[in-house]
Amino acid sequence: MLERIPEFVSNHPIMSLGFIALLLALIVTEVARRFRAFKDVTPTELTRLINADDAAVLDVSAHNDFEKGHIPNALHVAMSQLDPEGKTLSKLKGKPVVVYCKTGQFSEQAAKKLAAGGFERVYWLSGGLQSWINDQLPVATGKK
Repeated sequence: MLERIPEFVSNHPIMSLGFIALLLALIVTEVARRFRAFKDVTPTELTRLINADDAAVLDVSAHNDFEKGHIPNALHVAMSQLDPEGKTLSKLKGKPVVVYCKTGQFSEQAAKKLAAGGFERVYWLSGGLQSWINDQLPVATGKK
């Protein structure tokens, strides 16, 4: 079987190069994920962080999205107002902080910003609020 690989590569050079490019992209992505200053968590891991470590939960979604549904006791900080040195957030530097938004798209940027601002235990909810809802966990509505 292995002796046929050179024959396959010579017969399908574009497909082989595409495979190698995808493999390299996957490796680079995984290495970058392992060495970034924050970690992603699942809804189950977030629940454990809240219960065991008294983690602060930040919702960086739009105001309307926050009012439609958010994780209970989450603090709403609009992405445009996310300031790691600000009065509200500087109090949280010693705690684990979990950031999320509606889909998880903006929360990764927020986690990166908090880590760069000196927060040592930063997490982001992979999949955002949608993953929380998919796991049938409680959702609060309104301003708080």
